[in-house]
Amino acid sequence: MKAEIITIGDELLLGQVIDTNSSWLGQTLNKMGINVHHKSAISDNKNAILQALSEGENRSDVIIITGGLGPTKDDITKATLCEYFDTELILNERVLAFVQSIFEKRNLPMLDSNNMQAMLPKNCGVLWNKNGTAPGMWFYENKTVFISMPGVPFEMKTIFEEEAIPKLKSLFSFPSILHRTLQTCSIGESFLAKKIESIEDALPSYIKLAYLPNIGSVRLRFSAYGENLEALEKELNPIIEAVYESIGEYIYGEGDESLTEVLGVLLKEKNATVSTAESCTGGFLAHQLTSVSGSSAYYMGSIISYDNRIKQEQLNIPKELLETFGAVSEECVTLMAQQIKDKFKTTYGIATSGIAGPTGGSDLKPVGTVWIALATPTHTFAKVFNMGDNRERTILRTSLMAMDLLRKELLQN
Repeated sequence: MKAEIITIGDELLLGQVIDTNSSWLGQTLNKMGINVHHKSAISDNKNAILQALSEGENRSDVIIITGGLGPTKDDITKATLCEYFDTELILNERVLAFVQSIFEKRNLPMLDSNNMQAMLPKNCGVLWNKNGTAPGMWFYENKTVFISMPGVPFEMKTIFEEEAIPKLKSLFSFPSILHRTLQTCSIGESFLAKKIESIEDALPSYIKLAYLPNIGSVRLRFSAYGENLEALEKELNPIIEAVYESIGEYIYGEGDESLTEVLGVLLKEKNATVSTAESCTGGFLAHQLTSVSGSSAYYMGSIISYDNRIKQEQLNIPKELLETFGAVSEECVTLMAQQIKDKFKTTYGIATSGIAGPTGGSDLKPVGTVWIALATPTHTFAKVFNMGDNRERTILRTSLMAMDLLRKELLQN
């Protein structure tokens, strides 16, 4: 089955509102086995809406429309749908009573524009909206389903899950689809692809692999399509096992697991604690570690030693060391990690120091040069990286790399 999503609203085209509806709908439809092959954002303009509907009907089995169902004059979707389906608006008494009850509970007067929310196209099926005044609408014309819903995300999601999906399932049969997503870190997309090239080349036609890169990480999404979910699972499992055998050191989790969450679980399992001494990351590593509920069980604190004076006064980094090797050096970051571990009496200490840019680089230490050190109960080691020339990405990559170094160390002990 082919589906497309049409989002309506000038605010989407102007960038004033982020279109989260399409993302959520795409994921939801994909889980159902419905292929979203087209997506468009259009203005609150009658001709634009009519054209989008006409083009969509010629290429899709299901057309999902969000937006333009409010009570104000710029919301023209409902009237345009009437024109497209050659019908008229009629009063729906049930919807009217519900809208009236909302205003009564809030002790607000009903305006004429609010009453108009109960005027619906004569030939549509009503998709009940228990969270707002604008109901969704269902049309089935020429073997194509048209679903129109409000643009408010929490209203749209409830309507689609509770009203639209049951109707779609009663009308169509869907194939089984199985997803397995592996989360990787500390390796680039092209290097990953090279390492699992033979596995990817041997995949059957009904199992697809997608590389989904992000800053500092890559998701590997395996999607299997067929008639029997159990059979798909049996076939996909050995493929996933082969991937683990090939690149297991880079895989930190599956599904929606974050590196921060996985690291927190490992620290709790090992009954270990960690502290951080940050220079170039400016506290972002501490922010990442404390973004997980319950992190107080293993994260003790940080010293943001951005200035060399703070490195000297709070972390006891000798002035002579800084003058000889510089703050961005193996010698400095190694001692930072050891000192924060001892000062805060934690199992592990992490330190970062680098040149985030865009200024401050040199021929010897270009922008993006970062040293990360990890102090463990038995030893301390440091690694140097070049994180690129973008300040924000360098800070994020450094934090992820630091956490991944600790993750790998925990797995070895």
